[in-house]
Amino acid sequence: MRYVIIGAGAVGGTIGVRLAQADRDVTVVARGAHLDAIRERGLTLRQPDGDVTARLVAVDGPGDRPLPADTVLVLTVKSQDTEAALATWVDAPVAGGGTAGERLPLLTAQNGVANERAALRLFADVHAVCVWLPATHLDPGVVVANGHPHPGMLHLGRYPGGVDDTDRAIAADLTAAGFVAPVREDVLRWKYGKLLSNLGNGLQALLGQDIPDALAERVRAEGIAALAAARIPHTSPDEERAERGDLVQQRPVDGADRSGGSTWQSLARGAGSTEVDHLNGEVALLGRLHDVPTPANVAVQRAVRRAVRERIAAGAFPLAELEKMIA
Repeated sequence: MRYVIIGAGAVGGTIGVRLAQADRDVTVVARGAHLDAIRERGLTLRQPDGDVTARLVAVDGPGDRPLPADTVLVLTVKSQDTEAALATWVDAPVAGGGTAGERLPLLTAQNGVANERAALRLFADVHAVCVWLPATHLDPGVVVANGHPHPGMLHLGRYPGGVDDTDRAIAADLTAAGFVAPVREDVLRWKYGKLLSNLGNGLQALLGQDIPDALAERVRAEGIAALAAARIPHTSPDEERAERGDLVQQRPVDGADRSGGSTWQSLARGAGSTEVDHLNGEVALLGRLHDVPTPANVAVQRAVRRAVRERIAAGAFPLAELEKMIA
């Protein structure tokens, strides 16, 4: 199979380079200075056991030539960019007839749980991926991946449920590339568990590493209550720790620990948008649908959007101001 990684950032860049190192056919989709750097110098993946640079085919969109019929599209953009990416690729022609939306499998290797439903509106063959992959993308042409001894764990399965031969074939390629890649019929249960973990991303983006335990616990408790009201199953922290074990640990790269998660990185890069409305916003949505109060998650959304508008640096939002917004 040929892989097109739509979004060569922290997650997509790590997956793309590792697959290429395993001799799989990989094209990455990027934009701006990152695209220019990949074309000029390749994509460098910095890891605990050393750096590798892959000379990958890099594009900014589908182009004019039909996609090979054995192409797998891997969507790794942030959730706020999903609809634009889907619209860009859905009608791309495929060799032998038809379009990408009609014929090609699409993997949603993204945080949050809204991407799969959005993808299924346009793509007939959607596969969800629960991503545990500690990586950072701040500089053009460079991704730092702290996962060790495996770079990440990627649960995958069909959306809305089940597994098929495509899942198993992709899992085999990911395993060859060094990932842990369980195939699960209940992949969404894992993604909802990951959503609860990701509710802290916005807090980290606002406050840095100094997050009061009570605040983190309140944000998560609201998420658990909203999922319970909606009768949505999810994994537990104990189950997740048992699954990961020692397979994916975080290790320093050149003596430096990981700077921050995906939402923190968006603020640090001045990206102009974040995924918070698809993480904490998912809890707010479920709360409103099922009459569950979620003031802490709503406040995190509001504060992160303000940080983006006012260009407040990552980790520099006043705690007292956030607490006032929650109250």
